Amino acid sequence: MTGEGDKTGLTRDEPRGTMLELGVRQMTQLKCIYTSARSMGNKQEELEAIVQQANYDLVAITETWWDHSHDWSAVMDGYKLFRRDRQGRKGGGVALYIKDCFDVEELGVGNDKVECLWVRIRGKACRGDILVGVCYRLPNQDEEKDEAFYEQLAEVARSPSLVLMGDFNFPDICWKYNTAQRKQSRRFLECMEDDSFLTQLVREPTRGGALLDLLFTNSEGLLGDVKAGDCLGQSDHEIVEFSILGDVRRVTSKTAILNFQRADFDLFRTLVARVPW
Repeated sequence: MTGEGDKTGLTRDEPRGTMLELGVRQMTQLKCIYTSARSMGNKQEELEAIVQQANYDLVAITETWWDHSHDWSAVMDGYKLFRRDRQGRKGGGVALYIKDCFDVEELGVGNDKVECLWVRIRGKACRGDILVGVCYRLPNQDEEKDEAFYEQLAEVARSPSLVLMGDFNFPDICWKYNTAQRKQSRRFLECMEDDSFLTQLVREPTRGGALLDLLFTNSEGLLGDVKAGDCLGQSDHEIVEFSILGDVRRVTSKTAILNFQRADFDLFRTLVARVPW
């Protein structure tokens, strides 16, 4: 039974993306969100509730503040997790959750000088893959690290379908007129738009009156439904919501995986104690 007004033949509880008819082709619409969490420490349950309620396919986060002690708590049922924690000191970190049903691989691009994570979502048959990146740039990041990021970007920008999001901390850039006050900001504009041919799609401020959280693509029509609003927990950054249109490959896993994160270990200990060893 199809939902009222549903012309695609999908049921309302279809869990794996939405199919849109574009001419004679059907494309998968991936529902996505990005946010700068400023520590996921006490926000994981809220994030999971938001993701499950809206059935998002991709979730990108900067400033996770994770380390190896969060390996269990960071797991989200039904999603692959890709993460890059800051090494050597607290804070920072980037992560991507992507539904298990998509064929995704992490790319070994760049080095540890910049906090970036890149993955490839496989396309169907001969159709192109989609490269997705999430990046966090420190407010006082030096020019050397900026240039290391631009080298990474030049490598992945060869892809005809690129999506990049993150907190880049360039409050002085005016995206309406593509102008900036600071030298590093002007260099950023040059590399993003002139060298890599990327278009920035977020138009509303995302932290106070500043537009810090950005969303780029090099393919017209690849992204849509872009909007900013609400926050995750006490984070002072707004969530950016958007859709990716692409003919992506799905995979079917027949392997059952136990989710120990949801186990009741107190009950387990009680039951074990009753066993007459």
